Amino acid sequence: MEGGNSPNLQLQQLPWATAAVSVQPHTDSFSYKENLIGALLAIFGHLVISIALNLQKYSHIRLAGSKDPRAYFKTKTWWSGLFLLMLGELGVFSSYAFAPLSLIVPLSAVSVIASAIIGIIFIKEKWKPKDFLRRYVLSFVGCGLAVVGTYLLITFGPNSHEKMTGENITRHLVSWPFLLYMLVEIILFCLLLYFYKEKNANYIVVILLLVALLGSMTVVTVKAVAGMIVVSIRGNLQLDYPIFYIMLVCMIATAIFQATFLAQASQLYDSSQIASIGYILSTTVAITAGATFYLDFTGEDVLHICMFALGCLIAFLGVFLITRNRKKSVPFEPYISMDAMPGMQNMHDKGIAVQPDLKASFSYGALENNDSMPEIYTPATLPIVQEQHGSKGVSAPPYRVLEHSKKE
Repeated sequence: MEGGNSPNLQLQQLPWATAAVSVQPHTDSFSYKENLIGALLAIFGHLVISIALNLQKYSHIRLAGSKDPRAYFKTKTWWSGLFLLMLGELGVFSSYAFAPLSLIVPLSAVSVIASAIIGIIFIKEKWKPKDFLRRYVLSFVGCGLAVVGTYLLITFGPNSHEKMTGENITRHLVSWPFLLYMLVEIILFCLLLYFYKEKNANYIVVILLLVALLGSMTVVTVKAVAGMIVVSIRGNLQLDYPIFYIMLVCMIATAIFQATFLAQASQLYDSSQIASIGYILSTTVAITAGATFYLDFTGEDVLHICMFALGCLIAFLGVFLITRNRKKSVPFEPYISMDAMPGMQNMHDKGIAVQPDLKASFSYGALENNDSMPEIYTPATLPIVQEQHGSKGVSAPPYRVLEHSKKE
């Protein structure tokens, strides 16, 4: 009896074994499909964002060049850029729900590539072929390297997928690796903020490290919010969990403070430096946060991790070469230096440099730079203000205002 029942038992166990073997390839193909969907959404979003920003910039330049009295928000071009900007942000936001965080974050290099290509296509000046290649050889090499790096990132990116449910996010939030990472990040953020505010350490690395630390929390919360929304749309409601609203508030708060530090950095440094250094620092810190919170690289072999790191390095080099080739804005010196006026507070007392707005015709208040005129007219004279120093009865001599003649 035992010998007769053993073949039946083996036949009954065979279909189960076969089914177990066939499940794994199906899961892998489905996860790679989600990676591809997330990567395509991110590339589409960053591409549309780049077009939108350049479209809005074109709207401002066109109004300044034509001296149109209309405000920028009354033009169709600006509103078209705003619509495309919202569409691109929606695409990037949705991409976090499908692919791992460590795969989506480095794909922001697409916006740098698109901006470089748009700048070359819509350039106003005419160049000879030799001069054109010599002028933009770094941009071409940088775009090629960034494309190669993006391909390696998509091919060898992490393949970890889990449903963004309230239980899973809460479990990741209280895990000891993430708590240790948060402790280190908070200490580093406080130290950088102290040196930036109290010691006037207005270095670009300090400011962009503050942006990167805030940005890492932004992308972590964005993935949680986007993932829970997608799971809710698929039928498993997650919006009744308190962790969803906690992540939503953290996402908005970190994004606002991140934009504040970026605005301060744009007043002090060139946009090309901010784009290259900010991309490298933000991507590195965000990948570290994703690997700690969502365990993106768990189960990945050494080859995939090394190739992914190589793709990041190549993308970093490509972005650096693209931004390196951008023209630096020529600083404009106004006729009157407000720092040199007696009794006026120095604009650099708090380490905040004030840069004039460069437009079609350089102007500073009512003074215009008429370099095309054969003669330079005398600047407007300032009213003489007498101040009293020391005792009340003694008055200080009036300040002397130097008047320049047309011969000078």
